Amino acid sequence: MAVAHVGISGWRYPPWRGVWYPKGLPQRSELEYSSSRLNSIELNGSFYALQRPSSYQSWYDATPDEFVFSVKGGRFITHLLKLTNVEQALANFFASGVLALRDKLGPMLWQLPERHAFDVDQLTAFFDLIPRTTDQALAMARRHDERLDGRTWLTEQPNRPIRHALEPRHADFAAPAAAELCRSHDIGLVVADTAGKWPQIREITSDFVYVRLHGAEELYASGYTDVALDRWATDIRGWMNGSVDGRARDAYVYFDNDMKVRAPFDALELAARLNS
Repeated sequence: MAVAHVGISGWRYPPWRGVWYPKGLPQRSELEYSSSRLNSIELNGSFYALQRPSSYQSWYDATPDEFVFSVKGGRFITHLLKLTNVEQALANFFASGVLALRDKLGPMLWQLPERHAFDVDQLTAFFDLIPRTTDQALAMARRHDERLDGRTWLTEQPNRPIRHALEPRHADFAAPAAAELCRSHDIGLVVADTAGKWPQIREITSDFVYVRLHGAEELYASGYTDVALDRWATDIRGWMNGSVDGRARDAYVYFDNDMKVRAPFDALELAARLNS
């Protein structure tokens, strides 16, 4: 059966303390608290900088057995290198400890900047390069450079598939050719609600659906009403049960409307609807 993974993008937000997190809860316990109430979290610190293996291992240890992390790929790869000549950067990224999440590793998220237009050749090369299994990722990680010496996680583990999702923000990606390319490479196109700032692409292109809810009316700030959550639950349930095209899919749904402490509560509400 298809599974719904519903959670939040990140968990370390000072305004959440005393609102989502109980007053006086130690910061070191925030992940444990969030993972006790939600079944997935999107790691976004990995977007800003390479994390350490010890961090990934501690996140693994702090969460329940069935918990899943999605991992946001580094902006050095997506925003600075713009997906071009990224072999070494990808090796360093996967060597940095991502694989220490082991059986809790969910999809990789690759978010493109707003000015990154659709380029068939560039995207095809990137899609052909990224690892599709943990064995492939480990082989890539072993080609890390000296900057990662002494801070890698290169341990053998059971081979598992790795899913990949792409979140573009350029209007070019709303054209059918983008969905066709992603579908041919089994890359999930993110369904992103961005308060109208960027295109909302609703083409489902892989065996899973990845949804990012950044805010209904105000980007990163506004919450979702009961009506809006009902509508999203209906859409997600349709993608999961196969009623849309006859193919059941797992769903990964993350709320990124964190500024006014709406994300975790909206995630709880949506999860309740999907599990009812």
